[in-house]
Amino acid sequence: MDQETITIRLTRDQAFVLSDWLYQVMFQSDDLEGIVHDRAIWSPIYAISGTLDKTLSEIFMPGYDPRLEAAKERLRADLYGGAGESTAPGQDTIDAPQAHQIRPGTARNHGESHQGQ
Repeated sequence: MDQETITIRLTRDQAFVLSDWLYQVMFQSDDLEGIVHDRAIWSPIYAISGTLDKTLSEIFMPGYDPRLEAAKERLRADLYGGAGESTAPGQDTIDAPQAHQIRPGTARNHGESHQGQ
């Protein structure tokens, strides 16, 4: 079996938002099994989450919620054009042009994200 590692690059905003989402799904809602039925996929999800937690200092800084919302708004503006454009729930993945593409940046993982607010 090939054990060569792969590097995924994300912007800090992408990493921060992904880290928060992973934290919500994995630790607060306990819904990972409902979303990801094949437990083999859990291994890379935990690896990504752990890497984000070790890399992002943002998750431990004061003002977590406002910084997270600002990062989400920047990402929405980048996807949809125009700052300040909000999206309805579910619209992000339905209407987003090329939303499936990963953009260059930084990698990070998530753990106890709401500490130090």
